[in-house]
Amino acid sequence: MSVDHYVTVASPLRHEVEISRSRFIACLSRVSDENEAREQITTLRHEFHDARHLPSAFVLGPSRGEQRTSDDGEPAGASGVPILHALNNHICPTGRAELSDVLAVVVRYFGGIKLGAGGLARAYGGTVSEALHRAPLVERIRRAVIEAHLPTTTAGRDESALRAGGLDVLSTQWHGAECVLDIACGPGSVDASIARIAALTAGRARSVPAAYRWVEQAL
Repeated sequence: MSVDHYVTVASPLRHEVEISRSRFIACLSRVSDENEAREQITTLRHEFHDARHLPSAFVLGPSRGEQRTSDDGEPAGASGVPILHALNNHICPTGRAELSDVLAVVVRYFGGIKLGAGGLARAYGGTVSEALHRAPLVERIRRAVIEAHLPTTTAGRDESALRAGGLDVLSTQWHGAECVLDIACGPGSVDASIARIAALTAGRARSVPAAYRWVEQAL
């Protein structure tokens, strides 16, 4: 999996299904690290204090290198692993399975009918899969950022030329006698982008490579 882009949830989402009288409530949220995931689980445990089981799974990092599961009292392997499987195998609108920085907690209210380990696994994994198909998603892309310093006298015209030329202008800042544009490009195209900026501004831009930045776009 590429470390330069991945997909995550744009906002929290909940989805409830009933299976053999038991209620399964999938709670999806975006998290940035394990501490945040643990805090979210604790918050949900307080909210659903009358529920017996809140198994969970989370996936973290651009390469999805950090993953954790919890069965929370359900039979071993019947809940946390199926939830994680649903997260890892969800095909995103990009056409790839690359979901990360996401926590899934499934709240279960027992309805009196035992499902067995296989039934539980299908219920937990299926509930999360259904939730993911309803969740708003964003793609996170690691971009190199170039600072283009322009004289204020031509900044407006130059910015229009850069945008028209297909360059991705992230922001515009005015500092005294100059205007600074943050322009994003692929990590491997910094030199080519600097040359293009120079050509489109007739050499008026002073381009300086800056830090890398994660840029988000809705899917």
